[in-house]
Amino acid sequence: MRVVVADDAVLIREGLVRLLEEFGCEVLAAVGTGTELVAAVDELRPDVSVVDVRMPPTFTDEGLRAAVAARQKVPGAPILILSQYVEVSYADDLLADARGGVGYLLKDRVVDVEEFLTGLRRVAGGGTVFDPQVVAQLMVRRRRDDPLGSLTPREREVLALMAEGRSNPAISRQLVVTEGAVEKHIRGIFVKLNLYADDTDQHRRVLAVLAYLRS
Repeated sequence: MRVVVADDAVLIREGLVRLLEEFGCEVLAAVGTGTELVAAVDELRPDVSVVDVRMPPTFTDEGLRAAVAARQKVPGAPILILSQYVEVSYADDLLADARGGVGYLLKDRVVDVEEFLTGLRRVAGGGTVFDPQVVAQLMVRRRRDDPLGSLTPREREVLALMAEGRSNPAISRQLVVTEGAVEKHIRGIFVKLNLYADDTDQHRRVLAVLAYLRS
C-alpha cells in the first residue's frame, strides 16, 4: 500500500512511518498539518492516508476537517482517522459522499498491529472500519427521521458490528449465532435499506454501514 501519514506529534508520526514500512507499505509522505495533508493527497494520490484529528494551529479538529477537504479535492480518497479523541463534528461530512474508504480508530484501543493493518487495508479497498466508541458517539446524534427504523433489534446489532469492520464469522461468534443466521440478517438489512443485488455484496455492505453511521 502507498500511504500518507498526517500527525503533528513527530514521535508518533515517525513511529507510524517505521511500522508501516516494516510491514511492506510505501510511505509517500509524513506531514504535520492539515494543509500539508490535503496537498499530499492531491499530488501523490495515496492508496490510503492515516490522519490524526488534532493538529495545528488550534489542535481541535483540523485533521478531520483536512480529511474532508482532501476527499472533496480527490473524491473517494481513502482516509483512516487515527486519534486519541472521538470528534464527530465533521464526521457527517466525511461520510457524506457514500463512497466508502473511511475509518476512525482510537490510538489507545488499537492493541494489535495486525488488527490495525487489517483495518487500513479495508479502508484502502473502499471499506469502512470504526471503533465501537466512535460508533456510539455518532449514534447519539441520530436524527428523528431514522432511515433504519424498520430494522429489528438484532439487525441493528449486526449492522453495528459491520460498522466496526467485523466479518460474518466474527459477527456470528460475537452474537453466538450461526453464520447462516448472520447472512440472513444482512440480507434483511439490504432489503430494508433498498440495497439491491445490482451492486456487489461488498459495496452494499459499505453502503449499509454508511447509512447506519449517517442516521
